[in-house]
Amino acid sequence: MTDDQRPAGAPTLEDVARAAGVSRATVSRVVNGVRNVDPVIQEAVRQAVSVTGYTPNRAARSLVTRRADAIALVVSGAGVEPEAARGDSGTGASGKEDGGSGGSGSFTAQVFADPFFGRVVTGVVDYLRPRGMHPVLMFAETSRAREEVVAYLRQGSADGALVVSTHAEDPLPALIADAGLAAVLFARPARPVPVSYVDLAHQDGARLAAEHLLGRGCRRIATISGPLDVPAGEARLTGFRDTMARHGHPYIPIAEGQFTQESGESAMERLLAEHPDLDGVFAANDLMALGACHVLREHGRSIPGDVAVVGFDDSSAALACRPPLTTVRQPVEGMAAEMTRLLLDRLARPDGPVTSVIFEPELVVRGSA
Repeated sequence: MTDDQRPAGAPTLEDVARAAGVSRATVSRVVNGVRNVDPVIQEAVRQAVSVTGYTPNRAARSLVTRRADAIALVVSGAGVEPEAARGDSGTGASGKEDGGSGGSGSFTAQVFADPFFGRVVTGVVDYLRPRGMHPVLMFAETSRAREEVVAYLRQGSADGALVVSTHAEDPLPALIADAGLAAVLFARPARPVPVSYVDLAHQDGARLAAEHLLGRGCRRIATISGPLDVPAGEARLTGFRDTMARHGHPYIPIAEGQFTQESGESAMERLLAEHPDLDGVFAANDLMALGACHVLREHGRSIPGDVAVVGFDDSSAALACRPPLTTVRQPVEGMAAEMTRLLLDRLARPDGPVTSVIFEPELVVRGSA
């Protein structure tokens, strides 16, 4: 659709040019992302676009820029086919298999139930929107779905991919790297691939949790770990155990969870049955900490009077907890924005080096510990 084909009354390039006091050709160059335009002129054109309400024709623009102005935000699963999955397994939104039908409905339902993913989407959208781009949400929990993602990127329907893997065995990052496609990962991959990523210093975050519980006077401390085949789960457990050992606590009771509230409840039940005198708990994410608090209250334990509880993430679950949860903050929105920035930089400089950005955790003290 050219300007002549626009609906009657729709703003045109000429309208923008008159408002900005520049030529139609200059407006076209700014709208199409041509870089060698004076920044002052670029700003004048952007303001004129805003005032006139002009909307670029994306189809025509893509012919010039060879860009879709869309980014694929891919949530990728464990690689288990629905028809081959066990009857009692599915893919956890932030961990490994943890219950459900195993089909895509179960996978997507668990993704949307986890506050972590909403925070990722917020960070991505907030970064892309001012730049005239938008994300396309895709799920890749089967081999066929992964093939569709790769084909989608190859045909140029999206300019690159932001990949959030939910399982250490996820083959999608390697498939994208092998295809030479632009991508950035949220979290360090379990197996090395030449793809940039953002992540958190998970061990340092667990250290903050351990030191806080010890500083409160807790001495019989247990932990609900995340799934130990996920790098974040393993790193948080390692950091917690190392810190406890440095303070003279060589043995820490552990119950493995799956980053879900239900798994936190089950793990807390096990820990209480085996260690009824515990006085502190570190859960490797807020959802599991929320489940642990439910169980502690059901068993008549006051929080933090009898048992202090620390979570990890500083998600909406931390504020939903009663009392509000002391937790280690993971700045997910900022990490997602940085992931998006790295991808756009990769698109601008395809030959640039693969890189990583590691964020620092922060302890947020509330009522649970």
